Amino acid sequence: MTGTTWAIVIFLLAYAGLVVLHSGRWAAVWIAVLAGLFLDEFGLADLIGGIDWNVLGIFVGSVVMAELFSYSRLPEAIADQLGNRSPNLTVAFVLVIAFASLFSIVMDNVVTVLVVAPIALQMARKGGVSPVPVIVGVAISSNLQGMAILIGDYPSMIVASRLRMNFWDFFWFNRLGEAGIFWLVQVGAVVGLLVLLFFVRGHRQRPPRIPVAPVRSWFPLTLIILAVFLLSFAPLADPGFRWYGGVSCMLVGIGGLAWYRRRERERGTLRHLLKRLHWGTVLLLAGIFALVRMLGEAGVIDAAADRLAALGHLSPFALLMIVVWFSVAVSAFIDNVPYITAVLPVVIGVAGRVAPAGGLDAERFMTLLAFGVLIGSCMGGNITPIGAAANIAATSILRREGHPVSFGGFVRIGLPFTIAATAAASLVLYLVYG
Repeated sequence: MTGTTWAIVIFLLAYAGLVVLHSGRWAAVWIAVLAGLFLDEFGLADLIGGIDWNVLGIFVGSVVMAELFSYSRLPEAIADQLGNRSPNLTVAFVLVIAFASLFSIVMDNVVTVLVVAPIALQMARKGGVSPVPVIVGVAISSNLQGMAILIGDYPSMIVASRLRMNFWDFFWFNRLGEAGIFWLVQVGAVVGLLVLLFFVRGHRQRPPRIPVAPVRSWFPLTLIILAVFLLSFAPLADPGFRWYGGVSCMLVGIGGLAWYRRRERERGTLRHLLKRLHWGTVLLLAGIFALVRMLGEAGVIDAAADRLAALGHLSPFALLMIVVWFSVAVSAFIDNVPYITAVLPVVIGVAGRVAPAGGLDAERFMTLLAFGVLIGSCMGGNITPIGAAANIAATSILRREGHPVSFGGFVRIGLPFTIAATAAASLVLYLVYG
């Protein structure tokens, strides 16, 4: 077999490991990376150079900030207040889901579920109604908002890195003069919330009053604001998006850990917090970056882009819809991080080939398709209970509370939410960038 064929086989075996394994998936990826080192096209320098260290730094720093923000109890206090001030249970459920959605912009999706779900459970239990729709709503809404800003979720970091977008390009208005992904996501979030309103409607009883959680500290919120402020200087300090974002987030995270160590002086407390950080995900991300570099060096990405470029006779709208809905279908069952890391270079290659032939602006078309992959891959995980880690956390909580959710029961809520939110966001994306 040729080196290209071997690279494809190694990648597919690694992907199979990601699908089958529930823990230790990083090991499967790194075994594949080590196997790739035996290819003539891929060496140790390619492995090290293929890892996006800037994205890894942003990720680690963001996870530390998320853990400290959860520790502050500020999110709990806000959610408690929302419930206590609602006129009826339906409004309370909608507000809690909306809060989880907005909260997950800066917080890991699983952490969002773990923080907000107990509050929603308490409301449902005391109101005498099923907690299933609201807990599922919390999970899928948090998945949607994770892509709204650069530090919100792993796929966002990967897309921003590939497109060389800084924090404000990604979030607010980019160098093309168009709205950032944040605004497109909000359109999908509003439409999705209207769908969820259908599932939690009809509860006119007043929600039970919940004791408001005392806020431990406002300092973690200050850390997040500081990180955003520092990232706003990325275009000046690091136009190539190579080091500044990762260094900034890491420094803020280290400062937060130093603050936490001084505040919690009990022996082993800091060690316990560090163990909770997603170190397996860090290794997984690094390994996936290396695998994709292997595919690139072996010519697989260029070959795939050439084949997809054959669809260049289609309209930009048709190409966007193919990219979006294919991404939705795949990520409904497969983790979106390896998917988007592998597919994004292909889509960017297609844009570079199709745009000149069709008289399109290459950068604009590239952004259109890349954002399409991001929207589809982040939305698709909302369809099934295994499509995202937040969904698994939510169904586990419901099962523990005596409300098991079947695969079909989850899909009954997740599918219409995904279709409505994805259609709305992708249509606005085309109107802006098409």
